[in-house]
Amino acid sequence: MARVDAARLRRSFSRLENRLEVPNLIDIQRRSFEWLVDTEKGGLRETIDDVSPIEDYTGNLAVVFEEITFDDPVATIAECREKDLTYARPLTVKVAFQNRETGEIREQSVFMGDFPWMTDWGTFIINGTERVVVTQLVRSPGAYVMEPKDREKQVFVANLMPARGSWLELEIDKKGKVFVRIDRKRKLPVSVLLRAMGEVLRESGVASGWTGSDEDILNLFDNSLYIRNTVEADTEVTKSEEGALIELFKKQRPGEPPSVDAAKNLLNQLFFDPKRYDLTRVGRYKLNSRLRLDESLETRTLTPRDIVELISELISLPKMLGIPETGEYDGEPIKD
Repeated sequence: MARVDAARLRRSFSRLENRLEVPNLIDIQRRSFEWLVDTEKGGLRETIDDVSPIEDYTGNLAVVFEEITFDDPVATIAECREKDLTYARPLTVKVAFQNRETGEIREQSVFMGDFPWMTDWGTFIINGTERVVVTQLVRSPGAYVMEPKDREKQVFVANLMPARGSWLELEIDKKGKVFVRIDRKRKLPVSVLLRAMGEVLRESGVASGWTGSDEDILNLFDNSLYIRNTVEADTEVTKSEEGALIELFKKQRPGEPPSVDAAKNLLNQLFFDPKRYDLTRVGRYKLNSRLRLDESLETRTLTPRDIVELISELISLPKMLGIPETGEYDGEPIKD
């Protein structure tokens, strides 16, 4: 005799009636994917906009990525399971090739690849196998003051980590000098970075009358002993803005012929170019909170004030923790 399934009647004998509805347990994954594939304001659109337009060095020729479209899947979900296929939709982007000198524009739809598509159950079918995306904990972009790795050489370390782009690491060593390291390469006195940033410091209004002199640097940080120690250790070569730019370029691009223009472009690409540097809105919010800034959340690159305030935050930590400004520190490193 065949069994007939009927809806079970659930009875509750509790004194308080439970009115909480069971949420959709895969709603987070589905909403995240819907945001990713939104062709107007989604994550894929943002990623493409980060690299568009692609220009030549003269700026006359450009490739612009315009409309994004997803075509219908080539195979159904059932067919993908049976035939060991990937459930995906073809991604097509309308690309415009522009000659800005002549005004000529040529447009063409370009197939970018098959984009794996989420099923209604929040899964992906890859080569016939159903898979799920597992969430992963990663360090959020922002500024961190951390315990140094080398306790014999460093007292305090401050890292500024973006979601995409160059890492900026500041440190106070045992001799009371402040150094900067970019992308974990060879370190520089922080005064060299400040002098190299002379143009952007003036244009941003952080230091309108900035000349890059020792006095300017000391005044910017209230004549801090740590900054004074750093400035006094500078060489004559890096005392000028041009010399600091060349020194920065040599440290970041060893083996390449240095020039002032190339160094300025490098500095801009490292921290101030939105195509190469992205804090994300979360990173900007955390950086604003840490450094007590009021920058717009849409400002997702660094600003000259960010760097100056991070240096100020680092050199103020010893005083906040009751460590005297003696120039050298013999105690244990302090963890934030």
